[in-house]
Amino acid sequence: MRLAVRRALTGLSGTGPVLVACSGGPDSLALAAAAAFVAPRLGRGAGLLTVDHRLQPGSAARAEAVAGWARATGLDPVEVLTVRVQGRSGGPEAAARAARYEALVEAARRHDAAGVLLGHTRDDQAETVLLALARGAGPRGLAGMPARRDLDGVPLVRPLLDVARADTRDACAALALDPWADPHNADPAYARARVRADALPALVDALGPGVVANLARTARLLAADTAALDALADAALADVRVGERGLSVDGLAALPAAVRTRVLHAWARELGAAPAALSHRHVAALDALVTDWHGQGAVHLPGGRPVRRHGGNLTV
Repeated sequence: MRLAVRRALTGLSGTGPVLVACSGGPDSLALAAAAAFVAPRLGRGAGLLTVDHRLQPGSAARAEAVAGWARATGLDPVEVLTVRVQGRSGGPEAAARAARYEALVEAARRHDAAGVLLGHTRDDQAETVLLALARGAGPRGLAGMPARRDLDGVPLVRPLLDVARADTRDACAALALDPWADPHNADPAYARARVRADALPALVDALGPGVVANLARTARLLAADTAALDALADAALADVRVGERGLSVDGLAALPAAVRTRVLHAWARELGAAPAALSHRHVAALDALVTDWHGQGAVHLPGGRPVRRHGGNLTV
């Protein structure tokens, strides 16, 4: 655990503290304990943020208990972030996640933090890959969770993506920590809980214990391929632009399909299509304007923007 955190912290710039997002569960609690040990030895401060989603009875008391442990451990700053989930778009999991990340980023900026550490493990990554497969996701979805991504300028870092969930529980036991078991993690109403309780154990039984590590490795390999294709698509988008808001059909047709669809996806987002609403169906319809043109009408992107083929270009 400590080695994983050390590797993550040495990749961060800036002089501010690192802040651990901690629910009190075994993964994030072990991560917080490791950060409390490692960060001072690297000359860096470490703090803790715990989010109260107000979705369960006693959530405020639990958040205060986590914060109290953090203060006693020497983490600083320590803050309880209370968020509102109801009324947000999407399902309950997506709404809670959006509220949580919004609060974490705001707090990181307030404390001038070098980054926020998240406690997702190798098992979480394997579950993410299985869920993406079930949705029919492409390489971007199968790439799973990145080890690092910047959200509104704040680095979100996952040091434990190569660490097994069992190791975080062992770390808590070794340090005499008492992690909290979130009942939502075992609630079959949630797809991830069903994957965790049933689907992934069934795969391990059928194919052996290496399945979890292999799924996580698949995500890592696809993430590298996706990054390379995204870089090619960025360059290609600049090459096929026509005017301020158009794309050359001939230029698009000359691109490999994997690059062309990424160009169209990025362009649609430029035009204002919300990422959450922009689906494979929309991109496939745009691609048909290039590769299967037979005089069809406009493609209506999320947000109501129609894209047409006219005069050898795609235009809005």
